[in-house]
Amino acid sequence: MKKIVDYRKLMGVTKDATLQELKTVYRSLMKTWHPDRFQDEAEKLEAEDKSKTMIEAYHFLVSIAPETLAQTFADYTLTTTTAGIEDFDYQRQVFTVNFTDGNTYEYFDVPKAVYIKFINADSPGRFARRHIFSNYVYRSTSRLVATS
Repeated sequence: MKKIVDYRKLMGVTKDATLQELKTVYRSLMKTWHPDRFQDEAEKLEAEDKSKTMIEAYHFLVSIAPETLAQTFADYTLTTTTAGIEDFDYQRQVFTVNFTDGNTYEYFDVPKAVYIKFINADSPGRFARRHIFSNYVYRSTSRLVATS
């Protein structure tokens, strides 16, 4: 997904970056681009925009980091194997699933052909468990909504 690639480029990290690496890079970039470091109003506004983008990138990359996914894997597995699909949405290769237990997950780079097969499946839940839930990069958006 372009968003993932762009955020990794912005932060200057690879897909294998650890949480500690992300944190170190983020702090370094925020020190450089913190708006309080600039006196000129135009530079301050540019720094505000860059820092907001970096904050968004950092939180996004932390949410899909292998360590984060490993920490939440048991809950994720419980949701995807026992909860039904309450609602779903598909936009620009991002497949969002709301589960009956209240959790919401986004799956990235899901081809439109896979989404169409999901829609046409006799059992969309079973199709998703076999072809989507374990095959695409995902992140929980449940906590994002709850903490906003």
